[in-house]
Amino acid sequence: MTDKLIPDLEMNFQLYDVLQADKLCAHSRFEEHNKDTFSATLSTAEKIATNLFLPHNHIADKNEPTFDGQKVSMIPEVQLAYDAFCEAGFIAGRFSFEDGGMQLPEVIMTAASAYFMAANPSTTAYPFLTSAAANVICNFASAELKELFMPRMLTGEFTGTMALTEPHAGSSLADITTSAVKQGDGSYRIKGSKIYISGGEHELSRNIVHLVLAKIPGGPSGVKGISLFAVPKFRLDEKGELGNRNDVQLAGLLHKLGYRGTTSTALTFGENGDCHGYLIGEEHHGLRYMFMMMNEARIGVGFGAAMIGYRGYQYSLDYAKDRTQGRHSDHSEPDKPAPIILHGDVKRMLLAQKAYTEGGMALCLYGSHLIDRINTCGDETEKQGMQELLDLLTPVFKAWPSEFGPKANDLGIQVLGGSGYTREYYSEQFWRDNRLNPIHEGTNGIQALDLSFRKLWQKNGLGLKTLQSEIQRDLSQIVTAKTGLMAKELGQYLEELHKIILHVSSALENGKHDALLANAQALMNVFAQIVVSWIWIRQASVAEQKLNDTNLNEQEANFYKGKVQAAQYFISWELPTIERDLKILQQDNKVCSDMNPNWF
Repeated sequence: MTDKLIPDLEMNFQLYDVLQADKLCAHSRFEEHNKDTFSATLSTAEKIATNLFLPHNHIADKNEPTFDGQKVSMIPEVQLAYDAFCEAGFIAGRFSFEDGGMQLPEVIMTAASAYFMAANPSTTAYPFLTSAAANVICNFASAELKELFMPRMLTGEFTGTMALTEPHAGSSLADITTSAVKQGDGSYRIKGSKIYISGGEHELSRNIVHLVLAKIPGGPSGVKGISLFAVPKFRLDEKGELGNRNDVQLAGLLHKLGYRGTTSTALTFGENGDCHGYLIGEEHHGLRYMFMMMNEARIGVGFGAAMIGYRGYQYSLDYAKDRTQGRHSDHSEPDKPAPIILHGDVKRMLLAQKAYTEGGMALCLYGSHLIDRINTCGDETEKQGMQELLDLLTPVFKAWPSEFGPKANDLGIQVLGGSGYTREYYSEQFWRDNRLNPIHEGTNGIQALDLSFRKLWQKNGLGLKTLQSEIQRDLSQIVTAKTGLMAKELGQYLEELHKIILHVSSALENGKHDALLANAQALMNVFAQIVVSWIWIRQASVAEQKLNDTNLNEQEANFYKGKVQAAQYFISWELPTIERDLKILQQDNKVCSDMNPNWF
């Protein structure tokens, strides 16, 4: 298989043809950059990912980290890759110059992450979590805490985690019991247990800064009583140097189906009554602060799912070109077996993978670019609309690629046939790694509930109105024939979406919550498939216009034709699948909600 993680044509198409990301340099925030610096960033990411992350992806899967009761050990290649990532400045890439970063656009840093996620998602998790944790500290911590932790997190000397989940509570953060008692010096003593903490223990960095959700005794009940704390593995002395080991203990490593190179940990805080934690922001506002990291991670999870899916797609595509089996009338040598890529059902599976993964990639890059548009917008009304659009689409950014990325990997296994089911080939690892993403950062069911009961309606539906404006603007600018037909097809479903949202709104106003609680995934399916159809039409419109260029070489022409064909596949094969969900929602179907637990 080729070691080319992402073709240059694909990356340039997404960034510069569809999103026109180079135009961000016209804004003062990014005026120090240009397309050349963006390209240099991506080239460096590709080089490090290809040379240092990719080679040990399969090795780390077979040799996961171990704990001997004293420390965690892992294969040495992880340290080499991590150090190279840090030395290149990628942890700090999106941060401002004042904070020691490179002040690169979010969309460029997301694009750079594509190479690392495609190459080796397990090793990539360590610096990615660190960047997200540092961003929370940057935005909400006191100047003193920022000075203590942030510079060393941005260089990778310290890593970061988020410690939310507890064994008894899972995703129900309102039920956490980890406590934080204030001390005379202003610090807190943390006591509790956390589970499934990615990167919670390792020897890659000198220190690990855990962002821990806990409740201060006497505070409000439920989520309103949650506070956020920085809890380092090693406490810092008066000079800011590493001091005594904090009372944070590794209870054990968890052994996962995939992502085996990332330590997944069970941690205990304050087992000996001496776990020092430092309040971030104000008491009882922790969940709001943590949502910055969680929402950032949700886009990252979705994008990672798309890229693992994409890697599997490329792997199965290469196999299909080389593997010969059966006969085909189009084959020039009918007496010999034909490459399986000529067979109709293999084309179907490859087209589905292409549609899922390139659609997911474009979707999340759009989300990252939306963050940049918000950060550079001078019109407050327009900015608020885009912020609401980002909030509205965040559940989709997370849930849709993390559903369809693993589906792409499943099809990738099928293309390889028996070989795909063996460990000698990588297809099964791609699927195992990707299977975590529908669970990561709030299960897809929780994302569906968030969309159905909150995001669609907040600020009087401003996010939805902004989305409608974005879609209508794009559809009104279509000038090519094939894309025009696809836009017409989407237009019919946009009308259906409008009707079903009115119906759901009425049902909620009349207190009919039970059916939607059970059918929220149906609403997510309808909404997300329409959004991704729009994302595909955006790509197809640009690609079809590119095909009018008489100077295209054969490779470029094939690339753009492939984009149009994948868009046609999505609109004709995938979009119509929401008919079932529309019917279920219109009926307020209660088959699931009325199921008695005793009947299972």
